[in-house]
Amino acid sequence: MAFSKRLIFSMIFTVLAIVKPSEAALDAHYYDRSCPVAEKIILETVKNATLYDPKVPARLLRMFFHDCFIRGCDASILLDSTKSTQTEKDGPPNISVRSFYVIEDAKRKLEKVCPRTVSCADVIAIAARDVVTLSGGPYWNVLKGRKDGTISRASETINLPAPTFNVSQLIQSFAARGLSVKDMVTLSGGHTIGFSHCSSFEARLQNFSKFHDVDPSMNFAFAQSLKNKCPRSNNRGKNAGTVLDSTATVFDNDYYKQILSGKGVFGSDQALLGDSRTKWIVETFARDQKAFFREFVTSMVKLGNFGVKETGQVRVNSRFVN
Repeated sequence: MAFSKRLIFSMIFTVLAIVKPSEAALDAHYYDRSCPVAEKIILETVKNATLYDPKVPARLLRMFFHDCFIRGCDASILLDSTKSTQTEKDGPPNISVRSFYVIEDAKRKLEKVCPRTVSCADVIAIAARDVVTLSGGPYWNVLKGRKDGTISRASETINLPAPTFNVSQLIQSFAARGLSVKDMVTLSGGHTIGFSHCSSFEARLQNFSKFHDVDPSMNFAFAQSLKNKCPRSNNRGKNAGTVLDSTATVFDNDYYKQILSGKGVFGSDQALLGDSRTKWIVETFARDQKAFFREFVTSMVKLGNFGVKETGQVRVNSRFVN
């Protein structure tokens, strides 16, 4: 019984977070009257999709990050390109974002029960929470009431943080979204679930610099294993790459333990250990998973409040403006 209570306590956190003011006030109970079944429908849709494809959790969490980092959390990443406009979905960093069908499926179901009520932006935010929880991570009450954006430009995806960023570049990118250094290191922990294609890290494996063939911050044996997974002659296949930590389907603190061992896949991951501004946070989370979970909840709430607007619409079809 004591173990069960400890487990529940470590998995579920009630969040009373003070976030920077936005143009609209979000509310955890926003749909309690207008669509009380909204979160249940989204959870069931996400759960079924995950059973069919274990990569869904990482993809939906990444979708939330990439959506919020461009124009705020407004579901602009879901909009399809047209003859005259290429949208975020087709921007270079988002070509590998997948599982849009999960959000589309949830939205179709919601429109049947609660037409023109639940925004696509809220569906993404709730689904991101659900995939974390389903993967063994913390639960939190998602603040809701976002409206869907009507503008989406592929050119703006250049503002997404790159896997080659150093710590100063990461800090600057996250600060532009109202996020602190600790938020940045915490949200990077989302890499605890997921997969990367070779193109995102192969520059670390050969001809790294004038003095080093392989990035010297990388564990030598780990670098050799990545070279085997990404041979120069055949590293562009959809399955060519590696998982981002050793427990890639479980949301835990292994990501930080990997960094301490020199096994961060991205240069931006491993850089966190080499900078005094971030090293202590990596070390803290590596030894204390509960601390990581608490901070992750707080940082996700802050990110989810970025760029929220009163103006906008509740899209009927997630792929097109009304």
